[in-house]
Amino acid sequence: MGASLPPKEANLFKLIVKSYETKQYKKGLKAADAILKKFPDHGETLSMKGLTLNCMDRKSEAYELVRIGLKNDLKSHVCWHVYGLLYRSDREYREAIKCYRNALRIDPDNIEILRDLSLLQAQMRDLTGFVETRQQLLTLKPNHRMNWIGFAVAQHLNANAIKAVEILEAYEGTLEDDYPPDNERCEHGEMLLYKISLLEECNLIERALEELHKKETKIVDKLDYKEQEVSLLVKLDHLEEGAELYRILLSMNPDNYRYYQGLQKCLGLYAENAQYSPDEIERLDDLYKSLGQKYSWSSAVKRIPLDFLQDDKFREAADNYIRPLLTKGVPSLFSDLSPLYDHPGKADILEQLILELEHSIRTTGRYPGRAEKEPPSTLLWALFLLAQHYDRRGQYDIALSKIDEAMEHTPTVIDLYSAKSRVLKHAGDLPAAAALADEARCMDLADRYINSDCVKRMLQADQVPLAEKTAVLFTKDGDQHNNLHDMQCMWYELASGESYFRQGDLGRALKKFLAVEKHYADITEDQFDFHSYCLRKMTLRAYVEMLRFQDRLHSHAYFHKAAVGAIRCYLKLYDSPLKSTSEEDDEMSKLLPSQKKKMRQKQRKAEARAKKEAEGKNEESSVSGVSKSGKRHVKPVDPDPHGEKLLQVEDPMLEATKYLKLLQKNSPESLETHLLSFEVNMRKQKILLAFQALKQLLRLNSEHPDSHRSLIKFFHKVGSMPAPVTDNEKLIWSVLEAERPLISQLQGKSLIEANKNFLEKHQDSLMHRAAVAEMLYTMEPEKKSEAIKLIEESTNNMVPNGSLGPVKEWKLKDCITVNKLLETIIVDPVAALRWKERCAEYFPYSTYFEGNRSSAVPNSAYNQNGSANHSEGGQSAESIAVNGKLEAFKDLTVQP
Repeated sequence: MGASLPPKEANLFKLIVKSYETKQYKKGLKAADAILKKFPDHGETLSMKGLTLNCMDRKSEAYELVRIGLKNDLKSHVCWHVYGLLYRSDREYREAIKCYRNALRIDPDNIEILRDLSLLQAQMRDLTGFVETRQQLLTLKPNHRMNWIGFAVAQHLNANAIKAVEILEAYEGTLEDDYPPDNERCEHGEMLLYKISLLEECNLIERALEELHKKETKIVDKLDYKEQEVSLLVKLDHLEEGAELYRILLSMNPDNYRYYQGLQKCLGLYAENAQYSPDEIERLDDLYKSLGQKYSWSSAVKRIPLDFLQDDKFREAADNYIRPLLTKGVPSLFSDLSPLYDHPGKADILEQLILELEHSIRTTGRYPGRAEKEPPSTLLWALFLLAQHYDRRGQYDIALSKIDEAMEHTPTVIDLYSAKSRVLKHAGDLPAAAALADEARCMDLADRYINSDCVKRMLQADQVPLAEKTAVLFTKDGDQHNNLHDMQCMWYELASGESYFRQGDLGRALKKFLAVEKHYADITEDQFDFHSYCLRKMTLRAYVEMLRFQDRLHSHAYFHKAAVGAIRCYLKLYDSPLKSTSEEDDEMSKLLPSQKKKMRQKQRKAEARAKKEAEGKNEESSVSGVSKSGKRHVKPVDPDPHGEKLLQVEDPMLEATKYLKLLQKNSPESLETHLLSFEVNMRKQKILLAFQALKQLLRLNSEHPDSHRSLIKFFHKVGSMPAPVTDNEKLIWSVLEAERPLISQLQGKSLIEANKNFLEKHQDSLMHRAAVAEMLYTMEPEKKSEAIKLIEESTNNMVPNGSLGPVKEWKLKDCITVNKLLETIIVDPVAALRWKERCAEYFPYSTYFEGNRSSAVPNSAYNQNGSANHSEGGQSAESIAVNGKLEAFKDLTVQP
């Protein structure tokens, strides 16, 4: 480096490199300028100056200098390496790899460049290249531990675990017998555990167990050692030894559910479906009684039997489990018991049990069969538990009466307000739920969870401005909305995106959904620093697990929701394009002069307001963007806060396809993925791709209303297309003609007959009838009244609901969907009104249907003072805010 320079300048060049590495950029620039004064065309100095400028956020100058430097010295590995580093800083990894490869052609044994190349290959999952590079590094520097480990991990990631084991054993052969020294014992122990996990992965179980026992003294993490040992013993069917080891692990941590599960497996008492014979239940009961005597303080040993015990024994165990927790006042008791509601009959037993406990405490002040008096709070928690139980059963009247009684008993318990808010949300009264959540929040302004719960309720009620002001109470000063984004607060962004979408504000909705997508891109980038860190620190098992997690990152539920939301926005944008400037001018020209003047004034005011907000944010960020060292870290103000530019896409379907491909790759078993694929490809006239999506829908669930809807839509659309003319069209038609007879729903039937058959199969289901009605109207618009009749003749039958017993079949969200179908697709306002009135009886708390007990009705139980946003006590969100002493809320009213 800098070899072509005289000694003085060569030393200055070394100073530039050192200054870059120590982040003393101004010092480096000064040294670079001193060299360039004498040698203005020195390529390596120009490149290093460019790299230094890149770190000072002067990217355009940096790229220009590096390119000039490379042009001046094409045969310098330094110039190519610097160009690669520049690309790497901008996440242009493929370009960076090309630059590194060019550098290695000039200097093939440069360890620094090889190391940088290996990191990029691991990041881009170029596993074959990763193996080659790590092997080259090991060949060049075999006395470096990290090179051995890196080569082994590369082989493992490249699906060659046995080769990885051989490399680790070869590395161990280079070590002395007394290795490791005390300061490296943890790292060496981690490497040994990694090697044993590799042997286990290769199914060499006996060898892995032998190796584990052999290296016991060198493994520091004794808990991991025992867990690995018991895993191997169980795989070798050494169940007695496994059971003994699980008992030792339980003595170390008697609340670890995995240890109990492992012990059951060793004793032959474990079933994946949790279905046990009476004899097995008896043996399990004895096992847990003996464990309960040994670990009397463990909650797990008392809770697990509730999953397998039945009838009277279940009731007795549940009684013993619930009583002390009610006495203590554990708010999470219902969450703990809620999995039992999936077991037939257990919800009824729990209801009887809790009602008996409540009655006994209310009348005698003690539990049945007990002489000691209970504290007054026990009744409160019994009522709280009952309210949550009835909420789960969908009996909202009783749930609300129980929670109201608990609030009268002790009005200062925050959990009661949160629970009541949850009940009202389930019942359909979202504004009242938001108001109650706000009341709970104001009772403890320092609690972040309650604040977040309140924000969530506000967003569900589409009170976005109020939700934003509430959310930022827990962010840093300055640009607070950016703080929410920087914190990767995805639940908030998804909930606000969904709220904006419901309100028709596609720009803001898209902005929120795409922000979540960006977080996942950032998470992918964040793994980069771990490639060298984990090899250095020897956290090898965690490293491999992290890489495998990254490979399935986009299958995470939050990403799925964000991608689905973005695609729906683009579909809506495609169906209802924004008006062009010329169209807006045409509309303006039709207005009266006075209306034109008002419109222009309105536009000017909006522009002035936006400009003032931007200036205010600039000032705010300038003040807050000064660090302790005096350097400015000013974040650029968002140039598109309302997402208006996001809506100005030339081809919404192209953008939708980008996210659709990610869903198809990462969520192939989701019905929603293929439904969106069908919708997008139908709009793009991609008939075969739409048919492929349809086949996936039928594969996943052919009886789903959306699958039926897509099937009829597809063949109805194909049937209305003109006869094929081109060779491509003829080929498509021949494929469809060959495939159609293979679809069981259409074999020898017309679409109208298939629609009738579907109705006969699912006569009792509201959503299936709605799908049939919609398709009938699509195929035969003149039969509109018949389609409406199909919906209106649906009956809300009682159906079994697992352990909860019979409940009304219709769900609130389904009824809302049907109402929107009548309003927007079949377009019959009278029928929609009739449906709304009918559903208001079934869902009296629903504000959507304006039920007589909802806050949408002036004289309802939750709106005594005539405001649609009052909580149970007649407090509006504004008065609640004043109770909470938050001046920021004074000028903000709740949106209905």
